[in-house]
This record gives sequence, structure tokens and C-alpha cells, in this order.
Amino acid sequence: MSSLLVKIRTILNDFKDYLIPYKSVSDRFKVLENISDLKKYTQEQSAQVVQTTLYGYLKTRMGVQHVLMFEDKVFLESINIAKWNIYLTAIADLLLFCFSVLVERKNLKETDLVLKYYNEILDEEISNGLSKNDYDKYLEEFKQRLRAINWQNHHLEKPFYQSGEALFKWAPIADELKKFDKKIVLNSIKHKWNLVSSDFYKLVDRSKNF
Repeated sequence: MSSLLVKIRTILNDFKDYLIPYKSVSDRFKVLENISDLKKYTQEQSAQVVQTTLYGYLKTRMGVQHVLMFEDKVFLESINIAKWNIYLTAIADLLLFCFSVLVERKNLKETDLVLKYYNEILDEEISNGLSKNDYDKYLEEFKQRLRAINWQNHHLEKPFYQSGEALFKWAPIADELKKFDKKIVLNSIKHKWNLVSSDFYKLVDRSKNF
């Protein structure tokens, strides 16, 4: 593995364990014991989705001269910026999806907890390098999304659209290359989210505590 890829791997490793196999993440949650389990579930699943899709996209493009013209320091800083923007969007997408499913299938009433959990996750990520600017920006964006959400239907209406767009927007790939990649990139993250959402529906059906 090239030294550049090693550095990229180190940066992405800030999201808990590096490239946790999808099955390993899912197997940790056989049942939801209580609603507070959603916070850890959301963090781990979102980290796994972002790691695999962002790293996979970068790795695919590593041999292209237009990407490697960046100095390592500049390029790696771009990856770090991308990581946070995609991850915080993914966390928001998954939290809203999970709560919407629970409202529609389990008649969950405590929707106010979704903001509490997102806020707590942001607080925890400060120790991993989350900036104050990103903290404030994404907390406000999350509040805006909450004002417009329809809890009954949200999980059926492209709930992961924003994290897909964030992956495409923030991935540090040259624009002249990126314009050919959008469909592939969006399909890649859509596939990951489809696995997560399918498992979550089953998880909810198995859970008796709601």
C-alpha cells in the first residue's frame, strides 16, 4: 500500500474502528433493548457507511494523475474536511430514518429524543477533532430538518439522499473526473444504506420493548 493510502487510512480511522466489516457492525445489534441503543447504533452504522464509500471512491481514483497532483498535506486535509461533512450528514440521515420507522411501526412518541441524541453525538465527536464551526453548522441544519419532517412517511421518502449528495460534493476528487462519477458514487452509498435500512426494519420487528 502506498504511503498516501496509509495516511488516508489513518485519517479515516478517526471514526472508531477502521473499515469494520458490515456484518460485524450489524451483528452487534440483535435487538434494541431500549431507545437509547439508537445513538450507538447510529454512530457505528454511519461510520461504517462513510468509511467504506469515501475510502472506496478515493482508492478507485488514486491512480489518476489529476488527483495525485495535490501535495499530500493539502490532499489529506481535504479528506479530513470531507470526512466530517459526510459523516455528520450520515448521522443525521440515519437518526431521522430510525425514528421515523419507530414512529410508523411502533407508535413511538418520544421524537424529541432525536435532537438530544444528535447533540450528544456532536459533543462526543469534539474529542475526535470535530470543529466548533462544523458543530454549530450541522446542529442548526439538523434543527431545520426537524421542523419540516413528517415522521410517519420520512423513512419512505429518500431518507439518505443528503448523505449521498454530501459524499459526492465533499469527496476530494478533481471536478473534471467527478462529473463522470456521480451515478456510480450515489449508487455505491445507496447500496450501503439499503443494507442498513433492511437490517433495521428486521431489528425493529424483533424488538419488543417499544
